[in-house]
Amino acid sequence: MNNKYNLEDLLYLMQRLREPEFGCPWDIKQDFTSIVPCTLEECYEVVDAIEREDWPHLAEELGDLLFQIIFYSQLATEKKLFDMSDVIHNIVEKLIRRHPHVFPNNQLHEKVLIKLNDEQITESWESLKALERLKKAESKQKFSSILNDIPNALPALLRAEKIQKRVAKVGFDWTIIEPVIAKIEEELAELKEAIDAGDLNAIKDEMGDVLFSQVNLARHLNVCAEEALRGANKKFTQRFNYIEAQVTLSEKNWEQHQLFELDALWHKAKAQGL
Repeated sequence: MNNKYNLEDLLYLMQRLREPEFGCPWDIKQDFTSIVPCTLEECYEVVDAIEREDWPHLAEELGDLLFQIIFYSQLATEKKLFDMSDVIHNIVEKLIRRHPHVFPNNQLHEKVLIKLNDEQITESWESLKALERLKKAESKQKFSSILNDIPNALPALLRAEKIQKRVAKVGFDWTIIEPVIAKIEEELAELKEAIDAGDLNAIKDEMGDVLFSQVNLARHLNVCAEEALRGANKKFTQRFNYIEAQVTLSEKNWEQHQLFELDALWHKAKAQGL
């Protein structure tokens, strides 16, 4: 006998939480905007569990993320905008449409007869995405930019990478690594000029250009900038934790340690593979 709760139970639970008289006061007060920070946090916790290969915890985090989707769907249902069945229908329909190499004739249960290679699949995918952008632009009577559907709310590093990949597909990209590195050096020189001038607005602007150029270098090296920076954050945290432990063992305050002493501890942590 299967005693596990299912999707219908979760939908019912959400309705109960939002029930005006006997529901949860916190859940009742929420709206589309107020739970966005929770959604972002849950997304990052899913990523964290995957990177730590904590599979039991991943199941829990995926549940938390699914709850966010259920929450938005319940809010939409109450406002008669859409419901969970629309969410499921739309994603199934879109994935069938975008995968003609798996679902021929836009039919979920129809089997493919000819297998395409990776290049053909990529070309088909890009053509379908371009057509979708064009249709969206036509419906809104706007110019159809290839960058239109890249969300502004994405983390800045990830959005920079997506922008660069998108424009590279139409040929706006370097084909060798040297000018990519030269661009970083050029932007660093401009940042130094802004620093020397003491122009805070220019410093912020040039700092953004430096970061954008570094993301571009990561992309050319087939490195995900977001993953690389998360790795650097983790490495820094481990090494700093080692320094903290040594400072505690020394029974001296932080102020009593010179910077060169702390730096020596940093290099010791590094030598230990932290």
